[in-house]
Amino acid sequence: MQVSVDTTSQIERRVKVQVPAAEIDEAVTARLKDAAKTVRMDGFRKGKVPMSVIRQRYGSEVRNEVVGEVMRERYVRAITDENLNPAGNPQIETDVNEAGKDLEFTATLEIYPEVELSSIEGTEVERPVVEVADADVAEMIETLRKQNASWEEVERAAEDGDQLTIDFQGYLGDEPFEGGSAEGHELVIGSGSFIPGFEEQLIGAKAGEDKELKVTFPEDYQAEQLAGQEATFKVKVHAVKAQALPEVDAEFVKQFGVEDGDLDRFREEIAKNMTREAEQAVDNRVKQQVLEALKKANDIPVPQALIQQETDGLKRQAAQQFGLGEDFDVSQLPDELFAEQAKSRVQIGLLLAEVIKVNELDASDDDIRAKVEELAQQYQEPEQVVEYYMGNDQMKNQVKSAVLEEKAVDVLLEQASVKDVEMSYQEALAAAQQQGGGDEEAEEEAEERQA
Repeated sequence: MQVSVDTTSQIERRVKVQVPAAEIDEAVTARLKDAAKTVRMDGFRKGKVPMSVIRQRYGSEVRNEVVGEVMRERYVRAITDENLNPAGNPQIETDVNEAGKDLEFTATLEIYPEVELSSIEGTEVERPVVEVADADVAEMIETLRKQNASWEEVERAAEDGDQLTIDFQGYLGDEPFEGGSAEGHELVIGSGSFIPGFEEQLIGAKAGEDKELKVTFPEDYQAEQLAGQEATFKVKVHAVKAQALPEVDAEFVKQFGVEDGDLDRFREEIAKNMTREAEQAVDNRVKQQVLEALKKANDIPVPQALIQQETDGLKRQAAQQFGLGEDFDVSQLPDELFAEQAKSRVQIGLLLAEVIKVNELDASDDDIRAKVEELAQQYQEPEQVVEYYMGNDQMKNQVKSAVLEEKAVDVLLEQASVKDVEMSYQEALAAAQQQGGGDEEAEEEAEERQA
């Protein structure tokens, strides 16, 4: 077997392979002889069909099978001998495939890029300093009250925040339009669930009233026939309901796992959860700044095969998130919606893998258990969570990936200039959410590359 490798780009190789004709012909002949032992054909006894007839009838089919198997086997042998690390399946084209001639084929493949890490030294990283105040706890309790509120019918005009039960029909001119009607719809004024201007015009409405609302659909409205159009909605108000917030008493706090109904302990648990959430937000904001700096300092080429794999994964996540069902064909979602995020994830994954490799980072069972115990604190029965994670290799490997990522980020953080910035609880959460670039799975790529 003769092999030559052409470098067509930083991450693309063209491998040409030549296999002696004798090897192919011998393999074809051997397989035809095996087939002749069992072939049944009119006019011949079983196993007595002449080889010339067997070759005429089955020779082309058998040769195609042999050539396919040989190309796959010789491709693997070639990339192994040439120390190539493919980043996806190759494109294989046959150049010469004729009886009596050497088999020649070309495999075009992408390889993982060789990464020489550049330092992020000089990068300024903002690290939020957050303290959960009593006012934050009080605001969280108020949020919990609203989430558990009920609606009580009132005999007054509707106010912002009230829930109205309405029938409505939309018109363009004098003609009703499709999808513009409903009966018994429950609408919370101020929720922003209807087009701008609709909800505001219902403030002051009373049960039993008929209202006529004038609105203009946004220019970028999803239904093209309505975009930018002026419309009229005829609305019948059946009921006005006000939000009834529950009292913060023993019965209320029992809903949140405080079985004895102790209010002070309830506030302590909320403060503890908020503190943990704030710490996670701080870690996430710092991590994303570090990873962005790493990516900016190391603009490596990214194999398209890996980008496509990540794109397909993001499509499946999107389908699950929007409840499209297991049978939904994710190929209907356009690649361009996910390609940029997919490329970023792959790039960061490759770079993190190199950080882990260069610094010989590893995660022991003690490291993994400590991380699992930390994660388990948000559950009511943390001991069971720890037992489950530590007894499940797949879950354990996911935690190992997270631990390795944290260690890699810590190594990189030593190269940066860290500036502490005081933030409120809400500011820290908002900053972390805004900073997040969707690379939370990059560590799995890094772990796979390291392995």
